Amino acid sequence: MFITPAYLPDKNRYESMQYKRCGRSGLLLPRISLGLWHNFGGIDSLENGRAILRHAFDLGVTHFDLANNYGPPYGSAEETFGAIFARDFKPYRDELIISTKAGWDMWPGPYGNLGSRKYLIASLDQSLKRMGLDYVDIFYHHRPDPDTPLEETMGALDHIVRSGKALYVGVSSYGPELTARAVHVLRGLGTPMLIHQPVYNMLNRWVEDGLLDVLGKEGVGCIVFSPLAQGLLSNRYLGGIPQGSRASRSVAYLQKDDVKPELIAKIRQLNDIAQQRGQSMAQMAIAWVLRQPAVTSALVGASSPAQIEDTVKSLDRLDFTPEELIRIDAILTELSS
Repeated sequence: MFITPAYLPDKNRYESMQYKRCGRSGLLLPRISLGLWHNFGGIDSLENGRAILRHAFDLGVTHFDLANNYGPPYGSAEETFGAIFARDFKPYRDELIISTKAGWDMWPGPYGNLGSRKYLIASLDQSLKRMGLDYVDIFYHHRPDPDTPLEETMGALDHIVRSGKALYVGVSSYGPELTARAVHVLRGLGTPMLIHQPVYNMLNRWVEDGLLDVLGKEGVGCIVFSPLAQGLLSNRYLGGIPQGSRASRSVAYLQKDDVKPELIAKIRQLNDIAQQRGQSMAQMAIAWVLRQPAVTSALVGASSPAQIEDTVKSLDRLDFTPEELIRIDAILTELSS
């Protein structure tokens, strides 16, 4: 019977990847992290997911990010990761940063959603079982809960760290004021907030309106998701909506109506700047979010090993001239007006 050889990662995997300290912690994160939001669910190819994870680690990507309801179906991305981890990555557990989250709907009834202590602790227990892990490196509250006292939610995160089920904790999608409050509550409990995970890209700049200032002041790291705006900030839509793309399928997070002619016209202008820089549109978009001093890492998805390799090449050119930033900002200002 044929037995797949054990995975041996590239021995030079740490030579080209760049790492940055996460806030004022002792933890370094790769500038590019891999998210398993898409392409790792039960409907996807496990072997393709395995190839993506292997190649990412070969390139020095040490951080894999999940959530309880990633799939589809819910939980299946963690199950896929768990199967791949058992086959390939178990010997390298101490070289990996693995994160997961809870905060969105996960199971029926009143205890499978939002930010109660019961939900967060139960959800992490389920996530650890699905992934075959004793602990995660980072556990996030996935979104604000307006009805649960912040002290209860942060108290649950503190308990999770003290129980040994997570090494660090963070939040996602919290606004500036709520983030500052959460930081102070956690600090008072003795479990500092490590990191915040907001959406940030050229088309969605909300973090620039106070959040990045809070994170810098409080020494909290920042890992941004959707730096390519679900693929809009790439070459994929420059000629319209291609067959098989997310917009063509009108999935919940990207509709055909989002791909407006005036938007594509502006992205073509941005693409001209990227080409002058010797980058693809996607590479420049990632470099653009990483230019922010408060941003630790860009969280990207990948549908193939080649795509993650192309993304990592963004790090070859992270600098922007003042003139480039002025031109980019002028285009983005026109888009938002």
